[in-house]
Amino acid sequence: MALAMMATVGCKNKTAQEPVNEVSELQAKVESYAEYTLASDLINNLSEKEKQLIPVFIQIADIMDEIYWEENFGLENKKALDTLSDPWMKQFAMIQYGAWDKLDSEKPFLPGFGEKPKGANFYPVDMTQEEYDAFQDPWKDSQYSIIRRDENGALKAIPYHEAFATQLAKVDSLMGVAIDLAEDAGLKRYLTERRKAFQTDDYLASDFAWMDMKSSKLDFVVGPIENYDDALYGRKTSHESFILLKDEEWSNRLSKFTAMLPMLQKELPCDPKYKQEVPGTKSDLNVYDVIYYAGDCNAASKTIAINLPNDERVHLKYGTRRLQLKNAMQAKYEKIMVPIANLLISDEQLDNVKFDAFFSNVCYHEVAHGLGIKKTVTSGIPCREALGAQYSAWEEAKADICGLFLTEQLINRGEITDITVEDAYVTFVAGIFRSVRFGATEAHGIANMMCFNYFMDKGAFSRNDQGKYVVDMTKAHEAMEGWAALILQMEGDGDMAAAANYAKEHGNVREQLQKDLNAITAANIPLDIRYNQGLKALGL
Repeated sequence: MALAMMATVGCKNKTAQEPVNEVSELQAKVESYAEYTLASDLINNLSEKEKQLIPVFIQIADIMDEIYWEENFGLENKKALDTLSDPWMKQFAMIQYGAWDKLDSEKPFLPGFGEKPKGANFYPVDMTQEEYDAFQDPWKDSQYSIIRRDENGALKAIPYHEAFATQLAKVDSLMGVAIDLAEDAGLKRYLTERRKAFQTDDYLASDFAWMDMKSSKLDFVVGPIENYDDALYGRKTSHESFILLKDEEWSNRLSKFTAMLPMLQKELPCDPKYKQEVPGTKSDLNVYDVIYYAGDCNAASKTIAINLPNDERVHLKYGTRRLQLKNAMQAKYEKIMVPIANLLISDEQLDNVKFDAFFSNVCYHEVAHGLGIKKTVTSGIPCREALGAQYSAWEEAKADICGLFLTEQLINRGEITDITVEDAYVTFVAGIFRSVRFGATEAHGIANMMCFNYFMDKGAFSRNDQGKYVVDMTKAHEAMEGWAALILQMEGDGDMAAAANYAKEHGNVREQLQKDLNAITAANIPLDIRYNQGLKALGL
């Protein structure tokens, strides 16, 4: 009766969705994630001690994975998955880290579960808004705490370092081993500060140390980082980890653009008050191969670029580090983008769909996260705080469209020479079809739906007699500038209600787009990637 226990973290509405009875349907869902082995020739550039660090990092990453299961679904619920008789159902649950399909509007697919709680497993399922408002605790609104009930049923806030004390004790020991092995001074300092952060939930010093880490060939992104899973308040951060190898040749090509950020900020197509802040220029723009994912970043859709830290205090002083995951991008481009383009992009523009354009669009998406405005012009509070749960979708929308703006700017300035402006726009449109499949509840998917509908309404692209899309370059440029200006104003004004209303009205899949997405599904084009990863995959 394990599945009955699984419903305890489901939601207040106990009405269960009917389980999927057709094994073939669940098998198709699993196989819609194309398998890809994470490996990299860059591992040959590491020293022996750097290679010895990898299995230590993997052990820590696996602990982040365990904590994420608790945050998103509940570890007791995960254990109950072993009782499932349908192996495809279990595989799909493992891909999704729970009972809800992240790339299909969080629809439940496991028996015993209804709608996903908006607060995932960060809050009690039966908690009311009035109860939360009346609750007083200094850790209540921290991004590093979970909310539970005490023995009397009252709310209590538990800092992560207490809630996950058992797991973090293991992390502490492993971090000690990693610090002893680390040869690069920057990596050693970062690991030292991150170790302290896990025990205090104060990550600022370790974020600064990570920003100063310039020369290490090996990188380790680890901890509670993104707040996408907290759809209730947009506060609580989920645990995750990436293990990365630096591609020094590609990184050197991109490094010169860091100094150009203040100039690029001034060129943004919006009212001057929404670009009055000066972005930091200590931020990095580097290329990596990723060799391990764990936790939040491994759930359903796989991240292909990283822009961190999220702390606005770091942004204003240093900027951010932007890490492009080239092997992950190549995998998605080959297995997803190219088949979609062949199906939906007009024959005369198909040659404009290029990996280098896809790489540039993703690369400058990450640059664009550091542009715009971080504090509202109305009250001076952080945009993230002002927009609350709406922030993630609007921030991703900003990064998408301003990334395209920057790509066009750099092409016109002769800084990017391997693609044309038309390549950038046509590949961008093809990329939207890939991204809108993420679903209406995921921040990136909502962002891309709003963008697609805005571009369609402005005539930036249209369907020809063959049902394929043709990009009108003049109208696409105008739509890009108009959409960018609208987003930058929305963030700068910090009007949560306006942001929510716009997303509700325009962040949806319209009838024709749904037909196109159905055609993509019918063509058996993968939704995303699932990785074969670990020491064996790396040849270690």
